Amino acid sequence: MRLLHTMLRVADLNKSIAFYTEILGMKELRRADNSEYRYTLAFVGYGDEVDNTVLELTYNWDEDSYDLGNGYGHIAIEFDDIYKACADIKAAGGNVSREPGPVKGGTTEIAFVKDPDGYAIELIQKKYE
Repeated sequence: MRLLHTMLRVADLNKSIAFYTEILGMKELRRADNSEYRYTLAFVGYGDEVDNTVLELTYNWDEDSYDLGNGYGHIAIEFDDIYKACADIKAAGGNVSREPGPVKGGTTEIAFVKDPDGYAIELIQKKYE
């Protein structure tokens, strides 16, 4: 067994795809429209779905916002250099909501960014052995 994908509902599909591909460096893997039920699914990730867990971005054509609630936490992505990643994200117009640095009470270096819908994404510094 393996984890296949995580689904996020998005208010503006093009803006979300641009964020995940242009700012976080993922690739759009596939997209499917369902005109009968008025939604589009777009899958993005760092590699093919056969070998990698990906994000499913669900765009409901008749919705333009969502209540994120208080149960959602975040998506975590490992980066070789979170300091550079945050600088690049800011330069591209992205929202760094927590600057890079050690996690409270620990040594792992993290940062947080928000996607166009306000979803939190944790950037974790890769540990080299």
